[in-house]
Amino acid sequence: MRILFYFLPKLAVAAITMLGVSALVFLSLRMIPGGYADVLLGPFVTPEAREAIAVRYGLDQPLLIQYLNWLGALFQGDLGVSMVTRAPVLDEFLRRAPVTLELALLALIVALAGGLPLGILAGIAPPDHRGGLLARLVGALGASVPDFVLGSLLIFVFSVWSLWLRVGGYVGPIEDPVGNLRVMLLPALTLSLFGIALVLRTTRDAVLRVMTEGHITTALARGERPIDIVRLHVLRNAAIPVVTVVTTYFGFLLGGAVVVEVLFSIPGIGFFIFSGLENRDYAIVQAGVLIAAAVFITINMLADLAYALIDPRVGSGRH
Repeated sequence: MRILFYFLPKLAVAAITMLGVSALVFLSLRMIPGGYADVLLGPFVTPEAREAIAVRYGLDQPLLIQYLNWLGALFQGDLGVSMVTRAPVLDEFLRRAPVTLELALLALIVALAGGLPLGILAGIAPPDHRGGLLARLVGALGASVPDFVLGSLLIFVFSVWSLWLRVGGYVGPIEDPVGNLRVMLLPALTLSLFGIALVLRTTRDAVLRVMTEGHITTALARGERPIDIVRLHVLRNAAIPVVTVVTTYFGFLLGGAVVVEVLFSIPGIGFFIFSGLENRDYAIVQAGVLIAAAVFITINMLADLAYALIDPRVGSGRH
């Protein structure tokens, strides 16, 4: 019951946020110059052809009516039909979702495998320790190198020299597990660099904060081993900010991998949204942005639930 009352205001805020996102993406797309008719027919488009396409897809109606019709369809689970593929948008997203989910999970695993140990090391090691210096270097690189720069560099290196990993030529994990891993590792590494830096810095700051608390000093005075202090005292108390960053980062991976998917030709949701934007396929882009926002909000609410389970004071309002 305590957690239920804690989440009710958050559910209301989430609903308002989703409504705002839907209105924003709907209006933003209508403000982009050109339309589907211009993309389809190019310079040969006539006013009659443009009007016929507008009538076919309901684009001749007032914006408010278009928005309300789209919103009403959303409440019935209808994300619309693609102007290009003529297929239901929901089916297209469901077909591509496993690819994006796999990419996001691989990137998250790499980010956690690199960021957590380096962050803990940077938090407990002396300032002049080699491990701490390495952690700071990795954190600086991860925060400063954009995805498309690292991705372009990896594509160049692995295209020129055959180093087992492949660029392009996606295959599914069931069809060819090894081939799938060879294709997905490079985009996952590209996505994970920023995540490594994010997890590393958050973990380091949380560990440094916990290390100054009284119970750590007491544990040291009792003669407990450093590894036991880190395992039993530091990690649990430093978990909440790390959980916050990891869940937020995972939401970003699910909804924000567009650049990497396009760069490596990964047929996921991000690549699909980019193609829809290029073709002025309103239904694809609207649904894609809305799904990304919903995933991001849901993951953050799950993070709040994790806080309440890790620290009961979060849900009860006591701090």
